[in-house]
Amino acid sequence: MSAPAEPAVGAWAPLRRGLFLAFWLANLASLIGTWVQEVGAAWLMTTLTDDPLPVALIQSAASLPVLVLALPAGALADVFDRRRLLLVAQGWMLLVALALGLLTLGGAASPALLLASTLLLGVGAALNAPVWQAVLPELVDDAELPAAVALGSVGFNVARAVGPALGGALVAAAGPGIAFLVNAGSFLGVLGVVALWRRPRPELQLPPETVLASVIGGLRYVRHEPAVRAVLVRVGAFMLCGSALWSLLPVIAKQELQVGALAYGLLLGSLGLGAVLGALGLAQLRERTSTDALVAGATVVLAGVVLTVAHLRSFPALCAVLLVGGAAWLALLSSFNTAVQTLVAAWVRGRAVALYLLVFAGGASLGGLGWGVLASRASSGVALSAGAAGLIGGLILIPWFRLPRARPEGLAPAQAWQTPPSGVNPGAGPVVVSVDYRVATGDVEAFRAALVALRQARLRTGAFAWALLEDLDEPGRFVEQFQVATWGGHLHQHERVSHAEQALQTEAEAFHQGPERPQVRHLLLRR
Repeated sequence: MSAPAEPAVGAWAPLRRGLFLAFWLANLASLIGTWVQEVGAAWLMTTLTDDPLPVALIQSAASLPVLVLALPAGALADVFDRRRLLLVAQGWMLLVALALGLLTLGGAASPALLLASTLLLGVGAALNAPVWQAVLPELVDDAELPAAVALGSVGFNVARAVGPALGGALVAAAGPGIAFLVNAGSFLGVLGVVALWRRPRPELQLPPETVLASVIGGLRYVRHEPAVRAVLVRVGAFMLCGSALWSLLPVIAKQELQVGALAYGLLLGSLGLGAVLGALGLAQLRERTSTDALVAGATVVLAGVVLTVAHLRSFPALCAVLLVGGAAWLALLSSFNTAVQTLVAAWVRGRAVALYLLVFAGGASLGGLGWGVLASRASSGVALSAGAAGLIGGLILIPWFRLPRARPEGLAPAQAWQTPPSGVNPGAGPVVVSVDYRVATGDVEAFRAALVALRQARLRTGAFAWALLEDLDEPGRFVEQFQVATWGGHLHQHERVSHAEQALQTEAEAFHQGPERPQVRHLLLRR
């Protein structure tokens, strides 16, 4: 199964790169197989038990591995060969789907087997998702990246429109076992394209980080990047409540509407078709309104859809309502996904995407469990109504966690720092870097304000501690100090500093009084 997060929508421009289009077509087939698998799994569970909790736990089982493994997978995507990681992840998911299909056809299906298989597929998805999204900038030029992201979104939503209907038809005609085998076959296209891809190996000037150091670096980056934190808080709050719709729609179809697998697939297909139709006008809507206004409006619409699903029991009317819900869902997730894709530098993109998926999956997993328990003890209508109320309540986060409207400038590496000393063991450390400033008395407050912004940049790129010291014996002398765990970590810091972060340093240095630049010292702890 593929990752739950969907790509963002941008400008719709033609793409001519054959490699990217081959990836896109293979991924489209895999996404269709994912939805066929999801329909088959959800419907099979409704035939194995009447309890809504195991049905809702299907979503939790798919999301839980992403919650646990997304960050290490993101670190792997930034440290190791992404091509090999894709081959491992896709091969793993093929084997699990194949085994589940054969066991189901053999009559061995049970709630425990279904949940365990969904969990194992989620392990593959957790490894695959951050790598897949981090690979995208390698397949197209920078100028084509927005169009590539847009085409990815089109593929996702085409699959969401076609896959559920196809899955429902397969389950109705041949049973869920065949649906699982179709999902297994859908991974072959991706495996073939990735196997034929001759990815250029980047020339590494420095030894790669360990996975643990990479994970810590990713967490440190997000901790000191307020814009990314805002996206994570908002998407987590949204998924916690919005997951009620996906968790309980199979229960509504089976127990309330009393329709078959094909009709359930059409309900999911209505969500996907609504997303495709909504994508057509989303770019124009973004030009006329802020991201926060768009997200708020789409949240209100989706809350209305969830509340309607809780009480409406007409199948044609529900299909029409879910068309609107699909458009609102697309507007929300594409806004979140666009933000996280464009806010971070390339060196940490895999980990940032992984953290986004972790929060996304955590909200879906915890939400699926919570709404399933509530539906089991009360009713599906009560749980869906509570989810709608939670969506509206989450709007109170907007003033504190605002989303950016445009892509920030200057994320490319600046390579502007002074050349560090050579011949030092990369594993030695910790290292203290000090910068000596002479500041005029009248500029002290403005200088301190500039250093506050510079502090975030130092911490984002690898420092674990920072301080600004004032010399009491020499008025106007300030020493900035920041610590990095190892000398190799500081060398990586030289590679990571972006043009925007270098501009903050230039702003701070403008306050320095003297014929030369501030003096920089590197101090190594000798054990």
